Amino acid sequence: MIVAGEASGDMHGANLLTALLQINPHVEIRGVGGSRIRSLCPGVAFNASEMAVVGFTEVWNRLPAILRAYRQLKWELETIHFDLLILIDYPFFNLKLARVAKKQGIPVLYYISPQIWAWREGRVKQIARLVDRMAVIFPFEVPFYQRNNVDARFMGHPLLDLVRPELTRQEALRQFNLDEGKTTVGLLPGSRDSEVNCVLPRMLEAAAIMDSQEGRFQFVLPMAPTCDESNMFKIMSKFKVKVQVLKDRYYDVINVSDFLIVTSGTATLEAALLGVPMVIVYRTSLLTYVLCRLFVSVKHIGLANIVAEKHLVPELIQHRMTPDRIAQESLAILDNPARMSWIRQELLHVKNKLGEPGASTKVAMLAYDLIVAGDRDRNCSQSLGKVAW
Repeated sequence: MIVAGEASGDMHGANLLTALLQINPHVEIRGVGGSRIRSLCPGVAFNASEMAVVGFTEVWNRLPAILRAYRQLKWELETIHFDLLILIDYPFFNLKLARVAKKQGIPVLYYISPQIWAWREGRVKQIARLVDRMAVIFPFEVPFYQRNNVDARFMGHPLLDLVRPELTRQEALRQFNLDEGKTTVGLLPGSRDSEVNCVLPRMLEAAAIMDSQEGRFQFVLPMAPTCDESNMFKIMSKFKVKVQVLKDRYYDVINVSDFLIVTSGTATLEAALLGVPMVIVYRTSLLTYVLCRLFVSVKHIGLANIVAEKHLVPELIQHRMTPDRIAQESLAILDNPARMSWIRQELLHVKNKLGEPGASTKVAMLAYDLIVAGDRDRNCSQSLGKVAW
């Protein structure tokens, strides 16, 4: 059984399952996944898009679907023989399933650790009881887990296999009809509609402020496949600034950009891997923000800054994420060539910290080892039982 409750988990889970099916094409898979996992595995009945949430308050809208999936998966774990449970992030749901699996003697592999090192560190004791292997994607996670008696293995970051532009910069400029003489600024408002609704209007206002320096900037927006296209264009129609929306060439659009205004999340790491300077922004509901302030223990919110372990690029969170401030912080970097160069150099160090490519294959091998070890233990138990009888 695999459980990937969100879009990024679906992507990484699908790559893991592709590698696992290459090792043994007869593996049968059930659980929760998005379009990628479900296209690989018809037995995965639950759709991750119905369960994806951001923050504390947003859970309530998805609660019926989440409860329905939990009850069904719990029943399957208790009645069907499973050799392994693979969990991908999504901790509030997955740790409950891990408890069920543990009672049934099913090995648990957790891939892409819940960010308990950032908040709710007390959960690590729960993970130590319920998880057999933790496959982590950041190097600093290993000592954190090992201090708490969790068998954690650093796999490298799966984005190292994925973040690869197909076009050269010159080819991208031509294909996207961009002016080589202008500074290209990319707007990345997030992959969820709730993020887009909150963040994109402020990004567009900031772009309008920057656009007042007539002829200097051109703006591009790579549309994430999970976004509601009609909703995005409805928001954009309310602003006069010209923004070119580009589909299907996500990494090429990031790579051709000289600078990015990016919503906190995986996109900040994707930008870091491509070496593009940025300003990180984020805004959520007031209750979610207040609760995060109470529980979050890390200094930074952006993954690029977290991995760098320094304030590498600006972070404008909640009330600080105003159009004026976004434009101000962006121009402060763009107008300082030495700072632009320093950020690019530091982003290269971030990339080097993330290990080597091949994470999906390494995790698939770890998963298969757990399956084989479980089979070996069962065969041994059966043999001992026959001797005793």
